Amino acid sequence: MLATHEEFPCDVVDMSPGDVSFACVGRPLVGERVIAYLDHIGRLEGMVVSLSSTGFVMSINATDRKREKLAAQLTWIANKHELGLPEDRRHDRLAPRNTRSEITLDDGRRYACRIVDLSLSGAAIDIDIRPALGTPVRLGNMRGRVVRHFMEGVAIEFNSVQSRDTLTEFL
Repeated sequence: MLATHEEFPCDVVDMSPGDVSFACVGRPLVGERVIAYLDHIGRLEGMVVSLSSTGFVMSINATDRKREKLAAQLTWIANKHELGLPEDRRHDRLAPRNTRSEITLDDGRRYACRIVDLSLSGAAIDIDIRPALGTPVRLGNMRGRVVRHFMEGVAIEFNSVQSRDTLTEFL
């Protein structure tokens, strides 16, 4: 998505934790802010640093922590076929346009969070607290439980598989 809010399908040609090269019919300007939603990666934003005959290169605006996570994701993606690693995904991932949300614990405490990854069966959220595994939570109006901790936060498995319509309303 360009600064004008126009959206174009693009293909990643090359990527590192610092920048990404796209083949794309959309033609942003050098210095323009761009937001990209990438399969298996999620939402990235950055600035266009150069143009090519087939697309553009965007520098990725991210914290050191996000770059470390991105490096791990890229390594996994690059090696999964060679090592025979399973995808381990029951449902396709969705890229929320608004990643800001909050979780609510059963006792009513609410915590701001950022959605990192979202599917019909669960979500990964970036949050400062680490509720214990099995803790019931509500993300928006979707009930679930904490099933995993990771460096940035926690993974939530929803109590029931959500419909795409429910997630679209949530997003």
